[in-house]
Amino acid sequence: MTTPADKTLDDVEANAGAMREEDAFDVAAVAQWLRENAHPEADTSALDGTPEVRQFTGGASNLTYLLRYPERDLILRRPPSGTKAKGAHDMRREHDIQRALAPHFPAVAPMVAFCDDESVIGSEFYVMERLDGIILRQEIPPEMGLDEDGVRKLCETAIDELIALHSVDIQAAGLESFGKGEGYVRRQVEGWSARYRKARTHGEEHGTGSFETVMAWLDEHQPQDVANCLIHNDYRFDNFVLDKDDPTRILGILDWEMATLGDPLMDLGGALAYWVQADDDEFMRGSRRQPTHTPGMMTRDEVWSYYAEKSGRTIDPKDQLFYEVFGLFRLAVIAQQIYYRYANGQTHNPVFKQFRPMVNYLEWRCEKLIGANGDGA
Repeated sequence: MTTPADKTLDDVEANAGAMREEDAFDVAAVAQWLRENAHPEADTSALDGTPEVRQFTGGASNLTYLLRYPERDLILRRPPSGTKAKGAHDMRREHDIQRALAPHFPAVAPMVAFCDDESVIGSEFYVMERLDGIILRQEIPPEMGLDEDGVRKLCETAIDELIALHSVDIQAAGLESFGKGEGYVRRQVEGWSARYRKARTHGEEHGTGSFETVMAWLDEHQPQDVANCLIHNDYRFDNFVLDKDDPTRILGILDWEMATLGDPLMDLGGALAYWVQADDDEFMRGSRRQPTHTPGMMTRDEVWSYYAEKSGRTIDPKDQLFYEVFGLFRLAVIAQQIYYRYANGQTHNPVFKQFRPMVNYLEWRCEKLIGANGDGA
């Protein structure tokens, strides 16, 4: 299968533009630092001069930039402007997980350098190779040439890669220190509940729901951890780089900001919070950011069944409900944390205003799922 080199499939052309003023940095300083501090195993060729910089517009958390040199492209990742809490935007952790994972799980971009000297651009950052492929957004472009069978194969590949990630030998990869051991589900319920309460906004203009009913239900119905493995925690189609010659093949997985050691079914539940299917309600369909509605894609229930069959895990329907509700709740907390920054003037990106109705909708959706299934028993 071949894909035409059409710029409509170029993620840089479609989703990167000039740096926003509030997110700008000293490009010459970065270029000089990079020439002097690249990892020993990194490719250091073609780094002369000062690159052209473009900022990707799709992210709502860590910031992503293209460094375009005459003969190669690199990617720079840094925390959002004004960030104080490093734990929420830990560049070293995000970089180190990918660097350690690369020999054991090929679908990661090679790391080039990590900088903890905040005098260079005002924050920590890391630089990695740009994977030249296709990144899907809301739709599957017709230029990709995928029929319904091709879409089904892509869907299966996505789940297969998640299963492969969950199967990585964390000891062999040297990743044992990236988690806290047993009790992952409990820590997540407690931690995300605390984060929501801290980030909740109030008042007629900015107020969001309490989620107290949802948080109480999650606390009461949480299952035991099923395993302790490496999980991505933001597994979505717009974090996949697809092969231009075979777009059913994933070249790499991006955005490891929330990766950790934990329960694989929590990872799957989190992924399915973004999985909008064709028969969802109007608001849910309107919030869709990936092409999971496309004919050939599995429904959420089909994804659960496929994952269980391929991974060999038994998934109790009661627990599946918990993972689904928790995934939606966690998504609401992420949206609320972003909206909090907007409501408090920490960012002026007008796109973030839409997160308030999303948070309120997700509270309703969680309560609807819980109510439709009684007490979850």
